[in-house]
Amino acid sequence: MSVSSPVAATPVVQVRGRPVSGAEVVAVARRGAAVRLDPAAVEAMAQCRAWIDALAADVRPHYGVSTGFGALATTAIAPPRRRALQASLIRSHAAGSGEPVEREVVRAMMLLRLGTLASGRTGVRPSTAQALADVLSAGITPVVPEYGSLGCSGDLAPLAAVALTLMGEGEVHDADGVRMPAAQALSAAGLTPVVLVEKEGLALINGTDGMLGMLVLALADLDMLLAAADLAAAMSVEALLGTDRVFAADLQALRPQQGQAASAARITAALARSPIVASHAGPEDTRVQDAYSLRCAPSVHGAARDTVEHARRIAERELASVIDNPAVLPDGRIESNGNFHGAPVAAVLDFLAISVADVAGIAERRTDRMLDVSRSHGLPPFLAHEVGVDSGMMIAQYTQAGIVSELKRLAVPASVDSIPSSAMQEDHVSMGWHAARKLRRAVDGFRRVLAIELMTAARAIDLRTPLQPSPITGAVRDVIRTRVAGPGPDRHLGPEIDAVVDLLADGSLTSAAVLAARPAQETS
Repeated sequence: MSVSSPVAATPVVQVRGRPVSGAEVVAVARRGAAVRLDPAAVEAMAQCRAWIDALAADVRPHYGVSTGFGALATTAIAPPRRRALQASLIRSHAAGSGEPVEREVVRAMMLLRLGTLASGRTGVRPSTAQALADVLSAGITPVVPEYGSLGCSGDLAPLAAVALTLMGEGEVHDADGVRMPAAQALSAAGLTPVVLVEKEGLALINGTDGMLGMLVLALADLDMLLAAADLAAAMSVEALLGTDRVFAADLQALRPQQGQAASAARITAALARSPIVASHAGPEDTRVQDAYSLRCAPSVHGAARDTVEHARRIAERELASVIDNPAVLPDGRIESNGNFHGAPVAAVLDFLAISVADVAGIAERRTDRMLDVSRSHGLPPFLAHEVGVDSGMMIAQYTQAGIVSELKRLAVPASVDSIPSSAMQEDHVSMGWHAARKLRRAVDGFRRVLAIELMTAARAIDLRTPLQPSPITGAVRDVIRTRVAGPGPDRHLGPEIDAVVDLLADGSLTSAAVLAARPAQETS
């Protein structure tokens, strides 16, 4: 698939018979990009469909074509009842419950399923794939309840809610976010409900697309948040009068962990030309070494970076996969398989939740040091304006600590659990959807923890005046100051925390650091 951006038009992702990229998932899920089926993909689907039609006419039973599903796979279905079978499959499997999941999750899931359909290995008609593309492009989002998937066979219930929309049933949110019956939304968009035929019901629901979509979105978030974590650590080093020497490349080379080296290099760059660091770099500073939360930041942040890279490799392989059961092979054979099991994706989703909790935990420890008068090296207690009257950042750290405690609970793996289903036919499941749902909550908490550290460090740096921060950390502090005022009497902190959360989410803080680094790079 490739992304094109027509002038004065909505970006379009063209769906071909090759893997979708993570960037394309983000474009469709978060930026509302439309989708278009490539003619070559349409041709591949048509050829595969001809093979399915031939199998449907065969007197011998073929799973998913002329039989029931799951534990009912041995039940042959007569031709007149096969369309009813497909509709029954979708209606019965759309058995989710709970609040609707986020629009971006549903759109990511729809795009990934469309990518598999376009491979020409599932047997759906081109018209059915086109219907899914049309719903995506129209901005119609099926209502997908949060609970229902066991991650095997893939994300059945969530994908069935999407397929129900294609049939003109269930509920959706239209492009304006208004909830309404699917039939009404399709009609308003000029779209016609699909009547599913042999094999199409299974092809629409038998995949890991929900958990994979959430993994891809989490990776995009974590790329930005880990960059922000390095900036936050650098600002805390300045605030606490720490040294930058421990981050030097020659020391990092003694332990050739790639993620650690990357984080150390980023922290070093952020502290370059810092008057605060230079102010205590001479022999008059009698401290031997900084606390672990400063000195070991590259080790902890770097371990998370390495985890992200491992998860990215798994995601890329899954993006390149054709997940369906049965699958249609290039020679026309249709074979049952177990590729829909979500174990590879579920494991890295859980692994990421562990790393998120670890990096958030060390960030909270740095924050606490800045507030403790016995460890902050001259900063006022809790960074308060009028000590005794004002509480400063005291309770912001409480909020941070509460979130970190929650992140530790969210780090407990979902993928080690399994609850058998389908009359013991599906006797070992991945729970990958649940691993993805808790990772999304963890990423949100992580962003809030970093926001509080950044706010605290920015205030502490201001309290070091007349000493000034480095060009990069100063630029980050200045962006925070566009939304949050500097030190002063106590004020309502909740909205200020949320404002910095927004600056992290939209990339303003990391972008400011990149821009501030350019002059130094251009003159070096």
